[in-house]
Amino acid sequence: MEGDEEKEITKYPVEWEESGESVMIEVFGSSPKARIIDFYMDNKLLDFTKKEVIEDLGMSKKTFYKYFPEIKEMGIVKPTRKIGRAQLYTLNLDNLIVKKIIEMEREVSDKYAEKQLEKKKEKEKEEQRIEEQVEKAPRKEKAVA
Repeated sequence: MEGDEEKEITKYPVEWEESGESVMIEVFGSSPKARIIDFYMDNKLLDFTKKEVIEDLGMSKKTFYKYFPEIKEMGIVKPTRKIGRAQLYTLNLDNLIVKKIIEMEREVSDKYAEKQLEKKKEKEKEEQRIEEQVEKAPRKEKAVA
């Protein structure tokens, strides 16, 4: 973030723990390009063949090959090694775009965690208030016959 300005993220489109989506997908949507990048972001230290990525994402080859060359050209992924004729790729952690995405994920995750903590504290206060009301409420005694 530049200077002392801090951008506040206050709106969350869905409850992330319920959606099961990553921060990347929640912020950028589930476009094929975002899904490919998200796959590598989720597996930062591993390398994969294109076929493995296609299968894991359940994406068509046509769609994958439409976007992968651009992702590779931008330097978001880089080749690592070959197994037979298959080239493996991994996330390029030295790439400025990747560094910024990682930074953004951390910031959004921190804001989300703060929001969840705030909700938990509010819920605990409400539960405590209800308990206090129950304790203060006059109790009706059953009449003994």
